[in-house]
Amino acid sequence: MDISTVIGLVLGFSMILLGILLGGELNLFIDYPSMSIVLGGTSGTMFTRYPMNKVFDVIAVSKKAVFNAVPDASETITQFVQLAQIARKEGLLALERVQFEDPFLAKGIQFCVDGAEAHSIANILETEISFLKSRHQSGNDMLKALETSAPAFGMIGTLIGLVNMLANMDDPKSIGPAMAVAILTTLYGAIIANWFAAPMKDKLAFYSAAEIEMKTLMMEGILGLKRGENPRMLEESLHTFLSPADREALKAATS
Repeated sequence: MDISTVIGLVLGFSMILLGILLGGELNLFIDYPSMSIVLGGTSGTMFTRYPMNKVFDVIAVSKKAVFNAVPDASETITQFVQLAQIARKEGLLALERVQFEDPFLAKGIQFCVDGAEAHSIANILETEISFLKSRHQSGNDMLKALETSAPAFGMIGTLIGLVNMLANMDDPKSIGPAMAVAILTTLYGAIIANWFAAPMKDKLAFYSAAEIEMKTLMMEGILGLKRGENPRMLEESLHTFLSPADREALKAATS
């Protein structure tokens, strides 16, 4: 679980709620017509933009920002060094006895064990990484659509409220509710966009880049095993995926 995502969402909502309570009453900021315009309008545009099954995927995509785990690069490099040592002593067939949690890694190692050509392995793994990136971009695009649609419908609600207010200027009692719709729709749209959609989009983009980098590291390690590289040389080549600080920390841990 990504604790920082949970902290960010809870902290952001808490500060908004605290600001409301310190400045007035909570019920002043609850307006059902405004909610229907923003939530209903934004939901409607999502169904218009994407197929129905993809719209409901927004929930699954958002959960990845909270329940996501990218393997540690240092641990993966150490694992590849151990695999290279096994392959050097006993041959690639000995890797068939090793259990792998990551399906991508398991598939690549199995290709090596089965005797597939290096260029064929590279093509298959590169294609899988490409489609992984495409799937991640699709989820990111949906959150971006949510980020742009919510404030837009907030503005639409503001215009609706202003029209109602101007049309009933002779009735003072109607001005307040109309003004509430005008202002609160903008508030609701801004909260959805800036508290939820934009931060979740950015967090998922971060995780996507990290996962793609990890898959690329694994692919290079798999191809290194296929070429029969020396464990030391394979380790050095995979160290290029680490920052200098992480590289030194890994060397210190393994020395």
